[in-house]
Amino acid sequence: MQSAEDTSTRRRVAKGPGSSGGFMSGSGYDTDTLLQYDDHDHKDGHSKLRPPIGGRVSSGRLHKPYPTPPTSISDFIHQNLEHLPPAIYTLLSCWTRFHKIGLADIVVWDEAHFGKFGSHYLKREFYFDVHPPLGKMLVALAGLLSGYDGNFEFKSGEKYPAAVPYVAMRVMMATFGVALVPLGWYTAVELGLSPWACHLVALMILCDVAWLCISRFILLDSMLLFFTFTTVFFLTKFHNQQYHSFSFDWWLWLALTGISIGCVTSVKWVGLFVTAVVGIYTIEDLWDKLGDLRMSTRNQLRHWSARILCLIILPILVYMASFKLHFLILNHTGPGDAQMSSLFQAHLVGNDFWKNPLEVAYGSKITLKNMGWGGGLLHSHVQTYPSGSNQQQVTCYHYKDDNNHWLVLPRWNEPAYNPNDELRFVKDGDVVRLQHPPTTRNLHSHPIPAPIAKSNYEVSCYGNSTVGDVQDHWVIEIVDDIRQGKKDNVNRIRSLTTRIRLRHDILGCYLSAANKVLPQWGFKQIEVSCVKESDPDDIHTYWNVESHWNDRLPPGDVKHYKSPFLRDFWHLNVAMMTSNNALIPDPDKDDILASHPTDWPWLRLGLRMCGWGDHQPKYYLLGTPLVWWGGALSLIVFVMLLGTYLVRWQRRYVDMDATGWAHFLYVGKVAFYGWFLHYAPFFIMGRVTYLHHYLPTLYFSVLMFGHVIDHCVFSARWKEKTKRVVFGVATFAIVANFWWFRGMAWGIEGPVNEYWGLQWRKVSYFRL
Repeated sequence: MQSAEDTSTRRRVAKGPGSSGGFMSGSGYDTDTLLQYDDHDHKDGHSKLRPPIGGRVSSGRLHKPYPTPPTSISDFIHQNLEHLPPAIYTLLSCWTRFHKIGLADIVVWDEAHFGKFGSHYLKREFYFDVHPPLGKMLVALAGLLSGYDGNFEFKSGEKYPAAVPYVAMRVMMATFGVALVPLGWYTAVELGLSPWACHLVALMILCDVAWLCISRFILLDSMLLFFTFTTVFFLTKFHNQQYHSFSFDWWLWLALTGISIGCVTSVKWVGLFVTAVVGIYTIEDLWDKLGDLRMSTRNQLRHWSARILCLIILPILVYMASFKLHFLILNHTGPGDAQMSSLFQAHLVGNDFWKNPLEVAYGSKITLKNMGWGGGLLHSHVQTYPSGSNQQQVTCYHYKDDNNHWLVLPRWNEPAYNPNDELRFVKDGDVVRLQHPPTTRNLHSHPIPAPIAKSNYEVSCYGNSTVGDVQDHWVIEIVDDIRQGKKDNVNRIRSLTTRIRLRHDILGCYLSAANKVLPQWGFKQIEVSCVKESDPDDIHTYWNVESHWNDRLPPGDVKHYKSPFLRDFWHLNVAMMTSNNALIPDPDKDDILASHPTDWPWLRLGLRMCGWGDHQPKYYLLGTPLVWWGGALSLIVFVMLLGTYLVRWQRRYVDMDATGWAHFLYVGKVAFYGWFLHYAPFFIMGRVTYLHHYLPTLYFSVLMFGHVIDHCVFSARWKEKTKRVVFGVATFAIVANFWWFRGMAWGIEGPVNEYWGLQWRKVSYFRL
């Protein structure tokens, strides 16, 4: 009967999988039992075991002493030969990313958004977007360095004028894409993969058509991918410094991991997914250290404090700093003003809020801003509700126009407002009528269900200057004042600072705008209704006077209008979240660009990025099939391998020593957790999804592919000739696959029907 040692395809010692389970499993803390490879383990077929050195880690790249300073050019070259392959890959990456980058001289896909946001920075106009500001500020920086003046509107499909250096801007954005290839190489090295596997990882990143295509335009995705890659790279570098905790290098890579987390989340919130990967790693790491009884309580606290400082506080500071810079640059009024609080807007250059009379009186013309997160301005227009009362619509609108104006007038059973009478200021408990000047109708509610929030009452505009009823009466309830404090200290309503609620005098309901979007008949504006429940903490029932005009009153003092940064920071982030959640599929439209997450790994559907005319370059966002399918299949193979090893271990078969098992789990967890945490959330999101959302996820499947093929082939007991054949076939297939589909990223010229070879599946890629 053959022994287990004879039948094994992997190196073995008498140590089973159950001996290590976390990211840091087998990490060298138990120096009495941990066994390590020496440098010859990768050269022969037998395991040479020796005790660990100084508690070094047994997963990832094995630590090697720093080389002595070179004494000659040949020594220098010899010591740095390992950097030659990534240097070559970087040059190839430059060629693929920059080749024909200016072929399309029109605004392609989301360049219409992010180029325009860059223009706002250059003109210092405040705008609103659902993404954090760092990436868009980098777009603006690219424009500034290119000599762009910010005056192009970036309309989709419009031809770039000669004054817009779009090629230079694209090149700067593509530089982030160039860096993905060397980052992928060095991350594979730090993960401890063999040189064969490192080459395959770098080649897959270099040759993927989707990563190539998305990197060649003025978009945020290349920056999102870059900071995702740097986060994983810095994490692996930090992991490999665990043999010498609290050294300079240990602190450096831990801090850089935190900074990278802050940067990736400051480009898009998708960066929170890679943050979760770092979080899981850190929890397992600290849990393992907690079980090390030889580690002093002081060192335990130092480890916890270091993680809190570098992986929580530092990323938050980076994230907040991006918003602080955002506010400092965008100090002029712009199209996104209405998303911010009235106090914030008061300090924008070009805004006239500082001219507002301080206290509101009868006869004042005002605009009312809802103080709910993402709330807009109380608005009405001549269109009517298609059902219910069929009266004039009342909505919340995020842009300024005359339909946001309201006159504060006495109720119907009081004398009409006379501009020659003595001034009467609006106080807490007053019953007022709000008239819409463009249509002369009055803000009104009645016991008819609202169109969307059926449990609330409908709010409409009814009557005119002389016709109305008691359903037009609203009671002013002061909540507090940002400057004066609690309600007891506030007597009169002040513009910008006083928070009020409007209670219907007859029904007792409260005027509310709870971010429910009306259908197309309501122009996708926010529904305004009258909520029956009296919840004093419901911020969607809070309003403040934003603009205020009254010729009988002097302008207020600007010192009363101060908005603290933390309040603005929080307000904008909640508004971004609210708007992001509102990006749901529109039942009234067929979005031919949208796709479902189940389509992504198998490339069932791509994304058309521009028009499809015969006389323009055409771009189609779709991955290289072998890269995407190979990554997806490697995830399945890893789970099967893990299950097989666990079953065999239960049967007392030992397939790997502690070092091999720790390395198998460590790399597998980084890749699998990263893939799962970037992919699974899209199944529970209500928002519309597109293929480019999968691009950060793809990176982890590529790492898994490198890990699995390294484990099964390059680090197993195969002949060197067999390994070379496998590597050669894989390399040829990846490069050939890229070359076949390269036109989708470099631009398809001429009639698309001539490219019949790209339609090689029954489901056509080119969905028109």
